Amino acid sequence: MGWAGLCLLTALSALLACQRTPPEQRLREQISQLQAQVQARQISRVMDAVAEDFSGNDAMDRATLHNLLRAQVLSRQAVGVTLGPVAVEVKGQTATASFEMILTGGNGGWIPETGAAYRVETGWRADGQDWKLYSASWQRKL
Repeated sequence: MGWAGLCLLTALSALLACQRTPPEQRLREQISQLQAQVQARQISRVMDAVAEDFSGNDAMDRATLHNLLRAQVLSRQAVGVTLGPVAVEVKGQTATASFEMILTGGNGGWIPETGAAYRVETGWRADGQDWKLYSASWQRKL
């Protein structure tokens, strides 16, 4: 096998390895991206990962979640999201992810003006190589 053949084989192997990322790892990566997008105030990108049939606390639907996120981001100069360890369980085309989360926000001071800790349980559905968030429930920790 010549040099060109070896390069082609290496490139194809790398491409196949990328396509074989385990579902659990893809979900963990997506949750990490969502965390960064909230902090970057990119709510429309966050909503791209939310399923049309989303349901949350108190019969919250997708539109209500969108409005809640927008209101929180617009009312604060800074938004912080810190996640604890994420426990993921994949079952075929669905998965659950649970974690503790600390949300902080403020209007430019060194110390956050607000902060709260939550216990979060999420439900996900495979959508090609991505995951769609179809359910979430959260409870504020004291």
